[in-house]
This record gives sequence, C-alpha cells and structure tokens, in this order.
Amino acid sequence: MARIYPLFSSSKANSTFIGDIKGGILIDAGASFKRLSEAMMRSELSVSSIKGVFITHGHSDHVSGLKVLTKNTGVPVFGQRETLEEILRKGLISPNSPVYELDGAAVSADMEVSCFDTPHDTVRSCGYRIKTPDGRICAVCTDLGYVTDTVRDYIIGCDLVLLESNYDEKMLKNGSYPASLKERIRSDYGHLSNDECAKQAAELIRNGTTRIILGHLSQENNTPYIAETTNVNGLSDFVRDRDYILEVAPVETSGKMVVF
Repeated sequence: MARIYPLFSSSKANSTFIGDIKGGILIDAGASFKRLSEAMMRSELSVSSIKGVFITHGHSDHVSGLKVLTKNTGVPVFGQRETLEEILRKGLISPNSPVYELDGAAVSADMEVSCFDTPHDTVRSCGYRIKTPDGRICAVCTDLGYVTDTVRDYIIGCDLVLLESNYDEKMLKNGSYPASLKERIRSDYGHLSNDECAKQAAELIRNGTTRIILGHLSQENNTPYIAETTNVNGLSDFVRDRDYILEVAPVETSGKMVVF
C-alpha cells in the first residue's frame, strides 16, 4: 500500500515523505535537519529512507533544511533548472549530493516522479505527480495563485492529492498584513484560498480522487477548522454520493500517515 507522510505543512515549513520504511522520496526540506529527523522518527521512519529530495521552489519554507540534509546524507536533489540554479547560488546544496535537473520527463527514484509548473512568485515553481511501485498515483500541489490548465491536467485522476488551502478570505481581508502583502497572496502568483481549494477538490473527487489532504495553511490567515469546514461545505454543494476522505496536514506531524 502507498503511504504519504505530511511531515511539515504551513507557511513556515514544508516537507512531505512518500514511501515507507524501505525507501521513498521527500518533497521539499523546509525544516531543520534535526526537526526533520525527529518528525521521521515519530513516523517510524529514518532519514536513510530518503532516496531523493524533490524541490518545488526556492522559498525558505521549502529549502531551509536542505543544506544540512544533503551534507549529512548525500541524498540526490531534483528540481527545475531555475530553482536549482537559485539554491546552488545560495549554497543550499552540499557537494556531497548529486543534483539532477528535471525537464518535464518522468524520473525514477524508487518511483515515477513528474513535475508540473505552478504559478507562484519565484523564479520557477512546480508541483509533483508521483506513481508508486504498486501503481497508485498522488500529487503534491501547493504554492499556486490559481489552478492552471497544466496543473489540472496533472492532478486530475490521482488517487490522492495534497492541495493548498492557504487562507480564509475574510481572515486575510481583516488581518494585520499590509495591503501590498494581502494583494500578493490573493494574486495569480500567490496562494490558493479555502474557497478556491474546495472548487478544485470537488472536481478531483468527481474524477476519481478518493483522498484530499489540505496543505500549506497560513498560520496567520487560516485555521485547520476553518479550512476543513470551508472545504467540506463547498464539496457538499458539488459532490453527491461519492466516497472520499478529507484531512488537514498538520503544521508538524505527530507521526500520522495517509494510506492511498
């Protein structure tokens, strides 16, 4: 059975492991090596299980732990060219680790992994679609201002999708952020709101997805309860007589995994 472990998920740290104790891949390394190791131990995993790290983009909440992770493990790092150039320039990958550029074709790192572009305010950003050895398919898709046709093509048909549900529109509007930051978050190169997430989740479920994990919640402009409630209420408007499981990724894992 395929397993996904949302180890960290918030505006401050993001990292997701897909696999099992025998091996798997890590999407992003946005927490310190110490915290990442502890999170994996709580999940009955070890950092030695990581066979490859796939980076979505260069923002610190996705790469802050990458330098020490690569120094200590020598694990291969995968990413799009612009992203790799940015993080290499900042010295965030140890010479111990080989680096592989993704050009759109699927690569194998114990499983088949494909990247797809996401609209976000960085040099380049992507999500990942993963096919596990037992034929199950999942996607990790956060940090996007809106769902493009490309994004939709890659996530439709997945068994499980970890999808961004970053902010509640009322909380953002009435919050303390400056107007310029609020506008950036709402923009086509910002983040996906709870309401926008719910619309996409409904389309996913209608097309066969059975598990949705809400991820990358803002700790300033959202709460797990509001994100879950908004999505459940939105799904009830569009989805009828479909079995699905909806969960919220924790800020930091207690050790829980999702089987798909």
